[in-house]
Amino acid sequence: MQKRRLSVAPMLDWTDRFYRHFARLITRQSWLYTEMVTTGALLHGDRQRFLRFDPIEHPLALQLGGSDPGDLARCARMAEQWGYDEVNLNVGCPSERVQSGAFGACLMAEPELVADCLKAMQDAVSIPVTVKHRIGIDRIEGYDYLRDFVATVATRSDCRVFVVHARNAILKGLSPKENREIPPLKYPYVHRLKQEFAELEIVINGGFARWSDIEAQLGQVDGVMVGREAYHNPWILVEADRRAFGDDHPLPTRAGIIAGLMPFVEAEVADGLALKHVARHLLGLYQGCPGARNWRRMLSDHTLLGHNDPGLLLRAVDEVERTMRDAA
Repeated sequence: MQKRRLSVAPMLDWTDRFYRHFARLITRQSWLYTEMVTTGALLHGDRQRFLRFDPIEHPLALQLGGSDPGDLARCARMAEQWGYDEVNLNVGCPSERVQSGAFGACLMAEPELVADCLKAMQDAVSIPVTVKHRIGIDRIEGYDYLRDFVATVATRSDCRVFVVHARNAILKGLSPKENREIPPLKYPYVHRLKQEFAELEIVINGGFARWSDIEAQLGQVDGVMVGREAYHNPWILVEADRRAFGDDHPLPTRAGIIAGLMPFVEAEVADGLALKHVARHLLGLYQGCPGARNWRRMLSDHTLLGHNDPGLLLRAVDEVERTMRDAA
């Protein structure tokens, strides 16, 4: 399976199976990640709800949150049994809810435990086990901390794929949203990491919104993970197959993407899904185009959505495409 040259970050409340199905119609090759799922949710909750996905979503990784090696191993086995291509350990989420469970970014202070967790997962499955983490926590600003963390984890666990969000995590005083924006990005730390650990697959994450910046990073590291931009402006992914993977298949159109999504949406609505759960992920599809405001208006109108008619998506496409033709 190809390297993770471009991937879409795991994002809580955003990268659910509805968004992932939509994203896969835009890019065939990019790696997709689930929202973070806690080990407790899988071991004691509705596994079907958390693990269900459509085969179209491959290559697909399940991201786990937890800090007990045994629990993580059991959940990794579930991931493999359900057909995921990778299982990823979250060592980057800074929310206080995650800290109270002793996992997420606070685990960066315990590299030996992270290694034990990854080793237990590796021993349980044959699919790749990877880790996503920050460059440091709180006031620890030096590169050495990051280097030592990766060295310890790689040596003790044989983990070979590190996804690095190039910011510190501030565990107290900043919200998760502020943690995605306020701590400064330090891309050179991740570049240096790749230079010192050439044998590892290093993927960089944090703040990428333009292809010129993504391609510049691909000259320094093995892959780029895009987060919020891929959600708010999903059309950025249409260039991924060609520019990151060398796949020159004909590019889809926005209208074609929605047409391709319709059988999935119709089946889900027939099964009892509220259309709004899909429509909310589509709002950015026409970002920057004439008629984009009407597109967003129609797909967020409570009255229109209340009819639960998938045909709303096609009517919205007709309206925005007509506006685009008139503006041409």
